[in-house]
Amino acid sequence: MIKLLHHLNFIAMTKMHLPRRDFLKKSIVASAALYTGFHERSYAFSPLPEVTVVNPLNRVPVSLIIDDSTALVNMAHFGIPQFHEVFPENYPQDWRKLPCEIPDSFVREFGEWCLDHDVKGKYSMVPYPACTGWLHRVIPGWTEKELKDSLKLVRDFMMPNWDIHPEMISHTRVINIKTGLPYPDALPEYMENWEWSQNKSADELGSYMAYALNILKEAGLYCEGITTPGGFGSKNMDNLAQGTLDAVRDVFKAEIPHFFRDVITDPNESVEPRLFHVSGLDSNDPRCSVHIIGCTDDWFGGWDGMTPGSPDLHITEDLQKGRLVEVIDKGEPAILVCHWPGVYFNGEKTGFNIFKQVVSRLNQKYKNLIWMKNSEIARYWVAKRLTDITSHDDEIVFKAPFGTERFTVHINKKIRKMILTHDGKEYILEKTSDPLYLRPGIYCWDQTGTLVSFDLAKGISGLKFSY
Repeated sequence: MIKLLHHLNFIAMTKMHLPRRDFLKKSIVASAALYTGFHERSYAFSPLPEVTVVNPLNRVPVSLIIDDSTALVNMAHFGIPQFHEVFPENYPQDWRKLPCEIPDSFVREFGEWCLDHDVKGKYSMVPYPACTGWLHRVIPGWTEKELKDSLKLVRDFMMPNWDIHPEMISHTRVINIKTGLPYPDALPEYMENWEWSQNKSADELGSYMAYALNILKEAGLYCEGITTPGGFGSKNMDNLAQGTLDAVRDVFKAEIPHFFRDVITDPNESVEPRLFHVSGLDSNDPRCSVHIIGCTDDWFGGWDGMTPGSPDLHITEDLQKGRLVEVIDKGEPAILVCHWPGVYFNGEKTGFNIFKQVVSRLNQKYKNLIWMKNSEIARYWVAKRLTDITSHDDEIVFKAPFGTERFTVHINKKIRKMILTHDGKEYILEKTSDPLYLRPGIYCWDQTGTLVSFDLAKGISGLKFSY
């Protein structure tokens, strides 16, 4: 089912500036290219089995989005004076008090803790951070070895569990991609955070994003997605989604490009990923892009590293309330949002310590969470929405334009024996008595039927069964 959706919550930034990602907290309405599909894919052909796609391993996805990160450069220190030049009344912070560097030692400390706690998400690498220098060339103020070591740390230590995104090119001034130079006028019309992107075509936005992606590619970083800085593309969503699709496929050949643009904190709004520009589902070249949506504001340390947050806004000490509780209890992906300067908090690590508390509280309350990268969530939701499922007397057939790991369905009948078929091969599935032990190739009973998980292959697969 295709719904017409678009985003009407853009603020007139030439008159006022709101904190990053405050653009979509209350409403998402019609936009011509957005594919939402059904809330759940259910097929009721009584007395044939009813099949519903559920979350991966029947768990709730959780992910952490880290914005304004890059190699070495503290984006707040170098970005605030550029924002102040455009909107002086909105950026009074004394940026000189902020350190110019977020050291690699902190990247390693943070990464090690996340690895120990199975935390995954998205980590930005701004290609030309606040116009200080280029990740694939040189950043004045740091040696060539320091830059190379920093990039290697991200490649080796972060990339396995974190999607890498460009956050456009500079996150401050718009860059003339023909010359590689910032446009000379410090006006909203020439800042990435504000007006420049709002009237650009999909081709223009795609070319701009491809420029950023190619820098990261030359720096040895792999990307399947894009993060927008501030209000970039906030009232130009169709073109932003198409530009992302074109740029990421062109530069990295990624099958399912995704992008992070918005945050929704209204409990009445869904935060499930949105599919854009779905096409070619019956061809050898299916296409779409996916909008990943955050569910929290930055309640860690702020985008500038000057605004201490609180874990209670995410989940209270008694584990009963908070934005994450609202989202997780609905079974939707709980995607937290933070900014790297606020996580580091000028060496005090205030945001990092708050995040540790949040993770601890989540682990106390829930046993059914699964940490995933943004790209993994995007892929799963594409499979969930676009896989065609047909029930027969003794088999369920899946026609999948895109494959995904840990694909999980609920069948409203208790199945005693189950065999997965694909490409002429058969795989006998195993039964467990505990839903928390569900893994690909395993099924279990619950009160209303059978949960089964398997790696969904692209093309035609089947589940043969007997009662």
